[in-house]
Amino acid sequence: MDGTVLVADDDRTIRTVLTQALTRAGCKVHATSSLVTLMRWVEEGKGDLVISDVMMPDGNGLDQLPQITAARPGLPVIIISAQNTIMTAIQATEAEAYDYLPKPFDLPDLMKRAAKALEVKRRVMPAGAATAPADAGSDLPLVGRTPAMQGLYRLVAQVMNTTMPVLITGESGTGKSLIARAIHDFSDRRNLPFVVASVADLQGMDGPGTVLSRAKGGTLLFDEVGDLDQGTQGRIVRMLDALSDTAPRIMATARTDLTALLDDGTFREDLFYRLGGVTIAVPPLRSRVDDIPLLATHFLNRAARDGAPARSLSDGALDLVRAYSWPGNVRQLENAVRRLVFTGSQEDIGRAEVETVLGEQPAMEPLRAGGDGDKLSASVARHLRRYFDLHGGVLPPPGLYNRILREIESPLIEIALDATGGNQAKCADLLGINRNTLRKKITDLDISVTRRRKLM
Repeated sequence: MDGTVLVADDDRTIRTVLTQALTRAGCKVHATSSLVTLMRWVEEGKGDLVISDVMMPDGNGLDQLPQITAARPGLPVIIISAQNTIMTAIQATEAEAYDYLPKPFDLPDLMKRAAKALEVKRRVMPAGAATAPADAGSDLPLVGRTPAMQGLYRLVAQVMNTTMPVLITGESGTGKSLIARAIHDFSDRRNLPFVVASVADLQGMDGPGTVLSRAKGGTLLFDEVGDLDQGTQGRIVRMLDALSDTAPRIMATARTDLTALLDDGTFREDLFYRLGGVTIAVPPLRSRVDDIPLLATHFLNRAARDGAPARSLSDGALDLVRAYSWPGNVRQLENAVRRLVFTGSQEDIGRAEVETVLGEQPAMEPLRAGGDGDKLSASVARHLRRYFDLHGGVLPPPGLYNRILREIESPLIEIALDATGGNQAKCADLLGINRNTLRKKITDLDISVTRRRKLM
């Protein structure tokens, strides 16, 4: 790696770590805790790359990007920030940052990005490019510092101003429609219509055409395309094939696995490939547990801004919120937090309040395996039919009942043990069986138990 890097961060430790790493890699480094100093270096012609924090004692690093562009149009800037929201990623992209990384960042990853930035000339922002209002979307519950969400933010920012169709997949309540809206609101089509086409809107031969005329040159979102019947799918295909250069941006959401629908013939292959220019997979809340406190705080703060009592989660309450499965994902979490705001008069929300609210939540939604909304039992039935079919009309070996139970029982116990950190008492309580019964099953099924700190 060769070049001079300007580092701006008010955290002395980060400045030291970056200075040492970049110097070892062969770079010259100038580090400062002041944006004023950074801008003086830039205007003096120093530096081949800037690595800057957002929140600095004397200003905002994102706000400096236009000035850096004006002074040095070819100078790449990597933004690092502890503000782990989709807004930061979008604002960094709109301000033409070369790259964006959340804190805490992975140092080897940052070094790779820095090396690439030093090799690739930065694209100059077109004159007169529109920018979104500074406060637009600031209330979107698209918050998260986990790698999955940060990757999603970067992908959203990258596809924002392209014309490629976008397919947004994820379980109900994960925020698919919010992401679609964010892509539109921060794109260069933001002043044009954003039209959501439901199943009812697309009925009849004229349905797709009517929707298209409403969307004009803005954005057209097909909501839950996995629910569309074959006739409606065919009409959409014909509509998409006839789009002109001034057609709207096409996006779609799907809570079901469209590839499974392709396999069983209920979703058209030609429509699948027309919609899936870029696929954005939204992770369920249970796979990004570390984001739950951020989201809960976001909803509590929003409620307080709307006039509700200002409240916060105690440590014990937060443990329960993190441990819950949230089958309804972010939407369910938001509704639960809204209820918690009014369950007590103390500023701290106690563990008992959370237990009451979560105890009134609906049971976990049926586990789904296929795109047709089958329950777990239907998935097991399909698996068993294939098992019988593989024997070519000959019955399987005797003892099938116990073999199948073992196949299901073993992963169930292993996952439950993992979720409870190997605590057999808690695991037995979770499963609703006697502790001695659990111990016997662990022995009989040869399940390895590792005791650790509970993560869920």
